Amino acid sequence: MAASRLLRMPGFVRLGIRIDTAPNGVWLALLAAALWPTAWWMGQRMLDGSDEPLGLLALAALGVVLWRCRGRLRAAPRLAWLALALAGAVASSALLWQVPPLLSSLLGLLALGAGLAAFLPSAVATAPVLGLSLLSLPLLASLQFYAGYPLRVVTAEASRWLLAAAFHAQRSGASLLVDGQLVIVDAPCSGVQMLWLGYFTACVVALHSGQRDAGFLARLPAVSLLVLAGNVLRNTLLVALEASGHHPAGWAHETVGLVVLAAVCAAIARVMHVPNGGRHV
Repeated sequence: MAASRLLRMPGFVRLGIRIDTAPNGVWLALLAAALWPTAWWMGQRMLDGSDEPLGLLALAALGVVLWRCRGRLRAAPRLAWLALALAGAVASSALLWQVPPLLSSLLGLLALGAGLAAFLPSAVATAPVLGLSLLSLPLLASLQFYAGYPLRVVTAEASRWLLAAAFHAQRSGASLLVDGQLVIVDAPCSGVQMLWLGYFTACVVALHSGQRDAGFLARLPAVSLLVLAGNVLRNTLLVALEASGHHPAGWAHETVGLVVLAAVCAAIARVMHVPNGGRHV
């Protein structure tokens, strides 16, 4: 009853038409303005050295998607996504001093992704856009703190199984005793950075090749497995070199890591790519 009365009011109808036909740049500008506290906190966190600025790559990727689709943006946004974006932006700003900034900023960046999803054409999958929004968050330090040790333990145990074919290997926590030599699986070997880059690659390739939401989500477990396998392989190779008495120089250590990372990202790109028929962004 109330809805039907509102629809019979000319002023309300005109307001609805203005909202529905407002230029997309106005809505995106309003969303960006609502997210300024999130942007300020992210900038401070990146500049003070407490986290790595990899999130800027994800933001740049979102910018590229928006730029390439600039001529195909929806004249009338998808209202459900727009409502989620505005609600998320307001909640993020309101909660900034009430909850940990990482949590409020997470809401803000998901609001950013929802806002883009409201205007991007239907050919662009929503899930990888939201994925890039999430990856924009400066969260590597937090992931390392909360998930780094469990990942190091898993990596050490998997490496122990592989090393057992050629060495006498035992594991204690995140350390390996290989032929009497103690090798510690330290924080850089947890695979947190490789995990971030793996998911970043998955999102970018999915958007570029025209992967749909269902296909993207169905392939995410394979992305996780490829990252885990790559990290275990990198760790096993480096530990084997140490145990064999060939202590690799710093450049060799970095080279092995970069080669394995490149192989993992290439494999992820192959998994996510849509052959012959995806709609490119």
